[in-house]
Amino acid sequence: MTTTADTVHADGASAAASADYMGFVGVTTASSSIMKVFPLWAEILGLPTRTLLGHDLPMDAEPAQYRAMVEQIRDDPHHRGALVTTHKMNVYAAASDLFDELDPFAVSCSEISSISKRGRVLSGRAKDPITVDLALNDFLPADHFTSTGAAVVILGAGGSGTALSWALAEREDAPSKITVTARTQDKLDHLREVHRQHGTREGLIEYVVTASPAEADALVAAAPPGSVIANATGLGKDRPGSPLSETAVFPEGAYAWEFNYRGSLEFLHQAQAQAAAHGLHVIDGWRYFIHGWSQVVADVFELDLTPEVVERLAEAAESVR
Repeated sequence: MTTTADTVHADGASAAASADYMGFVGVTTASSSIMKVFPLWAEILGLPTRTLLGHDLPMDAEPAQYRAMVEQIRDDPHHRGALVTTHKMNVYAAASDLFDELDPFAVSCSEISSISKRGRVLSGRAKDPITVDLALNDFLPADHFTSTGAAVVILGAGGSGTALSWALAEREDAPSKITVTARTQDKLDHLREVHRQHGTREGLIEYVVTASPAEADALVAAAPPGSVIANATGLGKDRPGSPLSETAVFPEGAYAWEFNYRGSLEFLHQAQAQAAAHGLHVIDGWRYFIHGWSQVVADVFELDLTPEVVERLAEAAESVR
């Protein structure tokens, strides 16, 4: 496992000199805005550390690497916990037995996005259903689905796609239809079982294999006006590309939601190119990033965040974006 320590102390101290620190498990953690944002948040929240330590793992990391990383967090008394991004499902698959407690969503969806410690108890939680719903509410009008009949197309059945489908199914104003895509049937079968165990209403979610961008294009084009089209594939961040082809057409008035805020962002650029002609609302992943990180920081350091505090954190993050 390669671990990169990024110097993010507000006072210029190195990570090694810090009594305590928080971790960030990802692929290219040094490129994330959180490395500049975290010290500002630490000041606002009064955290005991301003140091964030990046744990970089390749996309094809071995189970032993995940286990070593979790054991490092567990056994180091100065390591307070960590946020997990791309590797959420792999951490669960390789190391869930190392945790003393797991929350229901982590178990149901087989993923861990937040690692925290309470004394000698190591906890794994999946915060995405909360954070994705908070981010959705930031841009979508109240009662949008019930008032318009709009649907949702979720491109990608990984951790973020699972969280969004879960959150949408829980809403009082659930969309008329939720379509989730994946390139292979096994991922959809897993997601279907997650929804079955959760008790999601039969028929609300359609699971569609899209082996090619053209097949994804057809689903997007057929969605009703005002629908939410979400790129939850990771394409455009961890790997270049988009789940849609260059000839894809978004529905009129659609909300094109790119879950990423950094990277090549091909899906975002495709939507921006059609925004004026089709009245699109184009949203990047910045607010999702804010909610995702603030929820995990609160979990790691045992904080209660009010909406007002979250807005202060968002303003601080915007200043260094």
